[in-house]
Formats: sequence, structure tokens, C-alpha cells
Amino acid sequence: MFRVKYPVEQSDPPLSPRETLPTMYDLPSENPEEPGLPDEFHDLQPELLRRTFCPRPYFPDLLFAGSDINLYYDVRHQNRYKRPDWFGVVGVPRLYDGHDLRMSYVIWQEGVSPFVVVELLSPGTEKEDLGETERGANQPPGKWEVYERILRIPYYVVFNRYNDQLRAFSLQAGSYQELELSEPKIWMPDIDLGLGLWQGVYEGLDRLWLRWYDAEGNWILTEEEAAQRQAEAAQQQAEAAQRQAEAAQQQLEIERQRAEEAERRAEELAQRLRDLGIEL
Repeated sequence: MFRVKYPVEQSDPPLSPRETLPTMYDLPSENPEEPGLPDEFHDLQPELLRRTFCPRPYFPDLLFAGSDINLYYDVRHQNRYKRPDWFGVVGVPRLYDGHDLRMSYVIWQEGVSPFVVVELLSPGTEKEDLGETERGANQPPGKWEVYERILRIPYYVVFNRYNDQLRAFSLQAGSYQELELSEPKIWMPDIDLGLGLWQGVYEGLDRLWLRWYDAEGNWILTEEEAAQRQAEAAQQQAEAAQRQAEAAQQQLEIERQRAEEAERRAEELAQRLRDLGIEL
């Protein structure tokens, strides 16, 4: 007797969290009803941070800098988010999945927490940013708790532009400890980069700005600043070459005059000898 063998149905492999959990395409990228301060400083300062954020151990395409976008942090409460003024992540692709601009940063999709967060204090947000507001048991955690205990972000920096005060906190044994700053600068050895206050002109405004600096203490330049430096260096080289050419021309003129003077003296000597009846 022959038995008919029926094909065994293969069950689909279990889906990964990346396939089943909401992505940045599913979550709102902003809340139009959320209060905020749309002042110019909150636009310019994060942009300067982004343009000078270049940790040496990482290639530019493995860095992401977010500014005023939703940071979703809790897979158990998927609609909860914080919205840092600026944050930097190292070790993730510049583009989402290598091809798309991010609308938000979803921690359970990215798999990497920010390395540093910067909050720009204002009278309406200072207590929240510094973890000084009381929250009920059923309320979502505040920024401080999210950055410190949930995301465990190594560095948290706050800057108050109203009194130009810079404060920095580093994660030590699971808690933020404020750094004692002898000068308004914070060095972050893991990324070989520092963050400090720089007095200068950016976008036509001369004031104190937060910007990144390198191991030699040099402020990281924006692309426009680097191009201007190169143009100035090229101009200086051209001017130096022009001065060298003018000096060489002057030297040639001096040598020509010396030759003419020597020829004139030789002719005078020959004439004197002829006057004495001595023919050469």
C-alpha cells in the first residue's frame, strides 16, 4: 500500500521587533499644540552645533545630530517622547536605514542612544530641563529622568543664554554628576571632542555660542569658515609670492645697475689709459 505524503505547512518565522513595532513613519514627528519658544537663538545655536560636530573616531556618515525633533524612548509607551533642543548620536547611519531623512528618532528602531544632549534653558523650561519639577505617579517621566535613567546618555549639557551660564553633567555610576568647570569647556574623551563657549560672530550675531573644539583646543570650523580660511591662506600665499617676485625684480634691477656702473668705470679707466697714450 502506498501512502500519499502531504507537504507539511511551514509556519512563518517570527517577526522581529523592528518589523512589528512602530517606526518613525508611524509616529508623529511634532505636536503643533506643544508650547515652545520659536526664537531665533533656538534655531541658530543647534545648527552651529550640528555643523561643528565631527568626532574623530567616527566617519561623517556614522553620525547623526538631531535638533528639535521627537525622541521616542519607551517601547512600552510608544507615544511618549522628549524633544531635545539638540542631541548627537555616534555609530548610527547619517540617514535612516541608509536612505531617508529622519522625521524623529525612535530608540527601539535605532538601537543606539544619544551620546550627548544639549538643552537651551529658558524661563519656561528651566525647571523641567534641570529635573526640578514634581511629577505625579501616572505622569510620564521628565527630561532629566529620561536622559539619566532610561536612555543613560553619557553627557547632558545645559546653557542659559540669558546669563551665559554653562553647566554640564556626566553619567557616573548611573547618576548625573555635575562637572566642575574651571573654564566654560567640557572635554569628552570617548569622542575626542570638546564643547565650550566661544565668543564670535555667527550668522551676523556677535555673542557667546556653544560650539565644538578639537584636542588642540581649536574651534571646529563650519564649511563656510573653512572655505574662508582657505581663501585667506591662498590670498596670503599669493601676496607672499608677489612680494617674492617684487623682491627678485628689485634684486635684478640692483644687479643691472651694478653691472652698468662697473661697465662705466671700466670705460672711464680705459679712457684714462688712452689719454696717457696706453692702448689696451
